[in-house]
Amino acid sequence: MSDTDNLPEQLLTLLAENPDIEVFEVILHDFAGTHRGKWVPRDQIEKLFNGGFKMPKSVVSVDAWGRDVQELIEATGDVDGICIADPATLSLVPWAERPTAQVIVQMSSASHTDQPLAPYPADPRAVLQGVVERYRRLGLTPVVASELEFHLLQNERDSYGQPLHTQTSEVAMPLGGDSYGLDAMREVAPIMDEIDQMARVQGIPVDTLITECGASQYEINLHHQADAVTACDHGSLLRRAIRAVARRHGQLATFMAKPFAEEVGNGMHIHFSLLDSAGNNVFVGGDERGSATLQHAVAGCLATMNESMAIFAPNINSYRRLSPGSFAPIAANWGYENRTTALRIPAGDASAIRIEHRLPGADGNPYLVVAAILAGALYGIEHQLEPDPPVEGEAQVEQPTLCYHWHDALTAFEQSAFIRDYLGEEFAALYVACKRGEKAEFDRRVTRLEYDAYL
Repeated sequence: MSDTDNLPEQLLTLLAENPDIEVFEVILHDFAGTHRGKWVPRDQIEKLFNGGFKMPKSVVSVDAWGRDVQELIEATGDVDGICIADPATLSLVPWAERPTAQVIVQMSSASHTDQPLAPYPADPRAVLQGVVERYRRLGLTPVVASELEFHLLQNERDSYGQPLHTQTSEVAMPLGGDSYGLDAMREVAPIMDEIDQMARVQGIPVDTLITECGASQYEINLHHQADAVTACDHGSLLRRAIRAVARRHGQLATFMAKPFAEEVGNGMHIHFSLLDSAGNNVFVGGDERGSATLQHAVAGCLATMNESMAIFAPNINSYRRLSPGSFAPIAANWGYENRTTALRIPAGDASAIRIEHRLPGADGNPYLVVAAILAGALYGIEHQLEPDPPVEGEAQVEQPTLCYHWHDALTAFEQSAFIRDYLGEEFAALYVACKRGEKAEFDRRVTRLEYDAYL
């Protein structure tokens, strides 16, 4: 038996069609959705697919600065885990200076080759897989798509450290980003066209590209997928491509939730529906209001929204976006064709009825965001929950009911039986430890604003 007999067909085809590939970028996701990993020479790629590639398990739970959760290191000695490569994610890296390919891996619980390669429960991809498996046992398949907002900024900052717009006017900063403006899109056509080209090379199913309402702000939508993990792979890799293309053009792409205090922030809207074993959308009902299952899913998402806030808004900046008057949801509510609510049921073809979850920020980890959303919907379905009546008209006039302080969100997450049951105890404990460590770093820093006010 040759060394290549155990290799996946996708890898063999990629190598045969691209004999010039020199290196593979191996991508592992941490809690923040940051791409961690290694560069592996072409002649060692077989090791990755034969169970011989290891990284520290602690990598998935590092903080925003790449630092370990100390409690985990003390408890485990920072053990390695064998990484599992997903051959379906193999693709070229068209922006790399030398011939390069990439592949997504996820951590396993195994540290030795004689152990079964069970998924590591704290790996974000594994957290989502666990939720999807619970749907599978009910004969249901989630269908997921995402809309991703981001800013294209100058690759420099002002004297106060604030980023600078690429979209400017005679008064230095325009009042808006010319929403849906075709002329505005034409101005950034070289970047957007290249993002589209790079995405297609990598098999990322880009749908539409638009200018958003904020200055220097844009949105890219992805086609829906009947595989939630694949949908999140696409969302994660699209971010990587956007950042890379922006760098090539001397700009900075950011998915920061609130780059500018007085302007709109960046959201990540998630659309989802559910298919039964025959491929029927179980949200379809007798009329445009949808089925009882849709109502249960809505109610579950609303009931678990506060407990999931630490995932939807994962860092201190996330809560700047969620303040009252900021065009982001501040209450757990829903409505039909209502863009001011946290959950929206879009109008259109009744057979394609779906839920749009508008709360998460673009700074969220897509795997964890989708896992929390789908888990909330499943909780509602399993417990036959009923939602409050849908909101009609402007929802922003309602009093805030969601956590819009990081401490409150972490406390709700930590105390949640729902989170531990549906997303896993090991993940929940490590996530809180990671985020509390990040928060402590901000809490003990003295800001420029404090000096200005009190010095």
